[in-house]
Amino acid sequence: MKRYLSLSIVACLAYSLVAPLLSIAMTDLPSTVAVFLSNSVMLVVVGLVIVYRGLPVRRYLRHPRTPHLVAMGVLLSVGLLTYYRALELGPVSVVVPIYGLFIVVSSLVGIVAFDETVTPRKVAAIGLSVVAIALMSI
Repeated sequence: MKRYLSLSIVACLAYSLVAPLLSIAMTDLPSTVAVFLSNSVMLVVVGLVIVYRGLPVRRYLRHPRTPHLVAMGVLLSVGLLTYYRALELGPVSVVVPIYGLFIVVSSLVGIVAFDETVTPRKVAAIGLSVVAIALMSI
């Protein structure tokens, strides 16, 4: 199996448990505190991986692509704050599928912004994804 496929499966399985665990945690914790605590853990873990792998960070602070990462960080913050709040207020079975539309939106952005190939199969997959999410969210 190609490495990116096995990594994708691990990511999917790990991320699949995030919403249910958040839903449990936020019965007693405010969503903003949950974002802070969970992402603090993530920051420490990623920091340890960077140290373990001996990756330089400082030289990338002035990299031409760093502004893209800063913009992404802002968008990720907005996305996580609103996602956690939605999970605090609503059922996992509705919030997660709606949040999952990011896959469709990201695919469309890839097609439009990066001139990625559009095939009938991709169009059908995007359309069926929207239908599936709509059916799951009702």
